[in-house]
Amino acid sequence: MGTYQLTFSPTGGVGRVSDLVTGPLAQEATLVDLTDRQLDFGSFRFTQEDVCIVAVPSYGGRAPESALSRLKQMTGGGAAAVLIAVYGNRAFEDTLIELQDTLTEAGFWCAAGIAAIAEHSILREFAAGRPDEEDRKVLTGFAEEVHCKLEAGDRSRELSLPGNRPYREFGGVPIKPKAGKGCTGCGLCAEKCPVGAIPEESPASTDEKRCISCMRCVSICPNDSRSVNKLLASAAALKLRKECSVRKGCALYL
Repeated sequence: MGTYQLTFSPTGGVGRVSDLVTGPLAQEATLVDLTDRQLDFGSFRFTQEDVCIVAVPSYGGRAPESALSRLKQMTGGGAAAVLIAVYGNRAFEDTLIELQDTLTEAGFWCAAGIAAIAEHSILREFAAGRPDEEDRKVLTGFAEEVHCKLEAGDRSRELSLPGNRPYREFGGVPIKPKAGKGCTGCGLCAEKCPVGAIPEESPASTDEKRCISCMRCVSICPNDSRSVNKLLASAAALKLRKECSVRKGCALYL
């Protein structure tokens, strides 16, 4: 039996939530980084004895297509999957059911779903500092409930998650990070971009058609030279302020 963390965490928030849920479930877990486009995801073959904590961010109420396409390459083999949708205090909408459909098709048994909050990756004022201590306590409690379900081993009831089929339309985020004058061309952002949107031969540029606005490049730039347009960010924050300013809690679905 093995425990695995299948995590798409460009800026770290999803990873922190995944760690909080995984801790009470297993002393050790193998990390599978879904942002690493160099991995051979087709080589991952799980069995019914395995437990996989699958954590992704919610972008516009949907799961990232790049994460889903990599999960589709895996062989679930009946492994128990704990689904986690992490969002920046607005809404996760169809993220969990889209993730459920993908994992079920790949042969996983979807045992539980969790919606959790982390600091918004673009508009950092929303859900700032989360997951916080209150979230830690809640997520630890969720993990203990999930553990009880896994121990019981009852797979007869299909997991019911909120959301809609067909999924909501999402055309991407118009805010794209770009390099400023401080870019030294070190290439770290090009190496670590989950979707290859930054050319290795020209790391100061961005392929906006490929870019998913995950903010990985902004978060890891050693010179803080990558950023988003401040006017666009301010307009987006103004639009979302009412909806995102009220603290939302985590949710568990068994």
